[in-house]
Amino acid sequence: MAASWAILIADDSKVNRDLLKGIFEKDYEILETDNSQDALQLMASHLDKLASVLIDINLSGLDGFEILDQMKKLGIMDQTPVIVIMVGSSIDIERKCYERGVLDVIPKPFDSNIVKYKVNRAVNLIRRNKELQDKNNAQAALMNKQNDLMNKQNEEIKVKENYFKTNNIRIIDTICGVIEFRNLESRFHLVRIRGFVEILARYCMSMYPEYKLDETKVSMIARASAMHDIGKIAVPDNILLKPGRLTQDEFEVMKSHTTRGCEIIRMMSDVQEKDFYIICYDIVRHHHERYDGTGYPDGLKGEEISIASQLTALADVYDALLSQRVYKAAIAPDKAFSMIMNGECGVYSAKLLNCFRAAQKELNTLFYETRNREVKENAEED
Repeated sequence: MAASWAILIADDSKVNRDLLKGIFEKDYEILETDNSQDALQLMASHLDKLASVLIDINLSGLDGFEILDQMKKLGIMDQTPVIVIMVGSSIDIERKCYERGVLDVIPKPFDSNIVKYKVNRAVNLIRRNKELQDKNNAQAALMNKQNDLMNKQNEEIKVKENYFKTNNIRIIDTICGVIEFRNLESRFHLVRIRGFVEILARYCMSMYPEYKLDETKVSMIARASAMHDIGKIAVPDNILLKPGRLTQDEFEVMKSHTTRGCEIIRMMSDVQEKDFYIICYDIVRHHHERYDGTGYPDGLKGEEISIASQLTALADVYDALLSQRVYKAAIAPDKAFSMIMNGECGVYSAKLLNCFRAAQKELNTLFYETRNREVKENAEED
């Protein structure tokens, strides 16, 4: 043990102090006293260098247990091995010593080899425990530092992901806006499609839990529904904007906007979340499928059609009825509602029609809000 460490010997017998001093003076600085008050002062002033305290339970001054209690308050018991030296042996006294944090009790007269062994063992045990604690504290500090770094990196990743996600949405919305502009449709068409789909999807989530919709999926479906006609960018103007009825060949070209749209979606797969990409692809391809199997491009029937595509198909037809196009006048919401419910605009599932019926008031509110905004904007432009 390095000489910088000290052992306090507190015993009112000079003979005992000299015997103990002779055992340890080669390895430790020796502090000695014959009374409790000096012992407490020496402990307090040398606490950082105390390797051990050897104290007589019958030391003059404070009662033996009082001095142990004072030592406990000073924190000596927590970091320094305290060994009590006492005349004779008493189980009751030993128990009280151990209860106060004493590490060992040595009876007088003592054997120098046993004392040395017990003190060194106690000192080594405390030192090993302290070294282990220091290592644990160092590892904990390192782990905390690593956790802080990981949390910081995760926050940076989230910021980048949100930025990436926001920009992707803007890019997608811009592309969809170009399609609607080219198709001579109002920008409010996309606002209504998204809104109609979200309203219907929320009713579907509430009324039909078997579709396993939740807030996240409802939001994704609503966002993805705006992509439904992205394939029209590949349809020539003479067909896309034709005011009259399309020929069979022209209609085949028009129908290809579903599959051509999928090609565009596939090209953007690396800039979309996986789940969002899957929903987008499905809606773009299948929003013209019909519940009775008469739709295109795959002729899906019934529940073969995803709920996302069913919702988008109904919202698209409803908005088409409400909107003025180059080939038709706008239809009032109540009449459009009746046409869909009466099966004049294709076949839809009974569940979807129940949602449509329940959502009619909210759908009409959204329609009138967007129409009023559109009228106001057009008036300001004029």
